[in-house]
Amino acid sequence: MNLASWSPVRAEPDFNNLLRVLRREQPTRPTLFELFLNEPLFRFLVGAEADRIAARRPYGDKLLGMTAFRNAGYDYYTVRVPGLQFPSGAHDQKATISQNEGVMIRDRASFDAYPWPDPAVADYTVLDVLAREMPCGMKMVACGPGGVLENVTGLLGYENLCYLIADDEKLTADVFDAVGSRLLAFYERVVQHDAVGAIISNDDWGFKSQPLLPPDSLRRFVFPWHRRIVAAAHRAGKPAILHSCGNLASLMDEIIDDLGFDAKHSYEDSILPVEQAYAQYGSRIAIVGGIDVDFVCRATPEQLYQRSRAMLTLSNSRGYALGTGNSVPQYVPTENYLAMIRAATEGR
Repeated sequence: MNLASWSPVRAEPDFNNLLRVLRREQPTRPTLFELFLNEPLFRFLVGAEADRIAARRPYGDKLLGMTAFRNAGYDYYTVRVPGLQFPSGAHDQKATISQNEGVMIRDRASFDAYPWPDPAVADYTVLDVLAREMPCGMKMVACGPGGVLENVTGLLGYENLCYLIADDEKLTADVFDAVGSRLLAFYERVVQHDAVGAIISNDDWGFKSQPLLPPDSLRRFVFPWHRRIVAAAHRAGKPAILHSCGNLASLMDEIIDDLGFDAKHSYEDSILPVEQAYAQYGSRIAIVGGIDVDFVCRATPEQLYQRSRAMLTLSNSRGYALGTGNSVPQYVPTENYLAMIRAATEGR
């Protein structure tokens, strides 16, 4: 597709289509799903109005993102609520950093001294502002400021966490509980908002070859908090999506049957191609996204369009929403991204 020929999707969003996907039902049309796009792509998708929208106060950046999601054909907008973060130490300003940087907690004294955030003072007014501006039929999907394991790793360092599990189980549990309880309180609040239609619990659990921690450690420290987050969403009548990178083959039964997630996001061809994931798990959990980001970057637009169409045909969109395997960073060629979404939006 010539970039100059692209135009916003004309049809109005309908969040019910994403709900049908998350319930493993068939939507009325092919449906898109993405965790994040990026600001240059936001501006391309919004066009001449981008500067005016971005300059609005408050939350011009989020209004810009919501408009871009709508123009691209999504039925929702992924939103992060400002003001809830787990402060960490200094990091190298690089695209890739060690999981051992920014350590803030080393022992009981530093745990007690850590400035734990209060979920009650996060800026939930962003949900009200976006709800007033949201196109009819659209809703928000709320995600957290990272997940339970991600934030604990950020506070302790990955190698330190592995040692601490063996050396001081009580302190390990206290750190996980301090993080998990705050994330749970956050999700318990956001799911009460009428304009929030679903949540994403975003927490990477794996390397390319295996989980980051032994399954027994995940069951002891991580899974109980995710189980409670999913339960909070379900009590509010809203689905819960797991975004988790890595090889989780040994955990999928628990993700589905124990934790109760409605959908799984994040796939890599080198771990489990989305076509295989759908064949293996699609009858038990919704599969969202999945077109490998490396493929999205390296393939031609036509190859990307054909694979996307084939995935929609394979699934008949039942329990499947089209998108990348992770997100759309700035290095993804815009013409490739447009070829992917065109597979779902052409004719709308």
